[in-house]
Amino acid sequence: MSIPVSVGARSAPKGTAIARGGLSAPPVGYGAAALGNLYQALREDEWPDVVPAAWAGGVRYFDVAPHYGLGLAERRLGESLRQLPRDEFIVSTKVGRLLVPQDAAGRTDLDNLFDVPADHRRVRDYSRDGVLRSIEQSLERLGLDRIDIALVHDPDEHERDALDGAFPALSELRDQGVIRSFGAGMNQSAMLARFVRETDADVMMVAGRWTLLDQSAADDLLPVADERGVTVLAAAVFNSGILATDAPGQGATFDYGPADRAVVERAQEIAGVVHRHGRTLPELAAQFPLTHPAVGAIVMGGASAEQVARNSGLVARPVGGDVWDELRERGLIRHEGHPVR
Repeated sequence: MSIPVSVGARSAPKGTAIARGGLSAPPVGYGAAALGNLYQALREDEWPDVVPAAWAGGVRYFDVAPHYGLGLAERRLGESLRQLPRDEFIVSTKVGRLLVPQDAAGRTDLDNLFDVPADHRRVRDYSRDGVLRSIEQSLERLGLDRIDIALVHDPDEHERDALDGAFPALSELRDQGVIRSFGAGMNQSAMLARFVRETDADVMMVAGRWTLLDQSAADDLLPVADERGVTVLAAAVFNSGILATDAPGQGATFDYGPADRAVVERAQEIAGVVHRHGRTLPELAAQFPLTHPAVGAIVMGGASAEQVARNSGLVARPVGGDVWDELRERGLIRHEGHPVR
């Protein structure tokens, strides 16, 4: 049974700018990959509770992509949002992977981490026509009249195609009012920094590169984004698992693989500082990205109502400056940060 939503019962926390075009939302967004059956299928009586739980926790920004479950995540997210007031939430989706129908022949998409029938195949397409087709298909799957933010998805091997095709097309769509803002979403920061310099993009989503354990985005993306007024959205703030628990140990995952001993020991050292101040490691992991002025929001996933409710509450109590100061003195975090807003 879905969690009932009473739109006026609880107001969302004060919003911050998460892209140009007047878009603002509370600093925690929901990444909807789990709605596409990431790793394992969600029960039919389970997934409808996820978005209502996020909404009840104050989440007003939802991120998705055609890649997630071969369109399933977009369809489920759209169905979940249908009961909510359109002007009170922000949706981002992605372009660069077109979905082409095929005969599943009994196969699943688990090779790409999604437990869904392989009834479509992904075709990389960063051309103008590919972007237009992708946006049209996403609007249909989502059942929405507009997409707020469109992100070029993982153009690692297609930088030139993205610059020549996808970004000009998205700029055109923004001028036409089809989308409000655009940018790119990647697991690296260096190319995102180049996109900030070479395009008129509004927002960049960086996954796993501005976290307690990987602060490499401070070397390239964050300073240029701050300088040019481009918002950064920080995803994968738990580095795929190691920072999601309050007591990281051997066997933890880091960047979707086993964490090596040095990474585990660093996480444990950070946790020790946090615990002395009466806080938890997941709280710190969620709030750290927000210490940089270029970061407008963090994006966290969740495969159940309970996980989403927990995640959305991780920024409720701001971590004090004494914690950040001690971590900086110990060389565990960079000095670029500022107090959490």
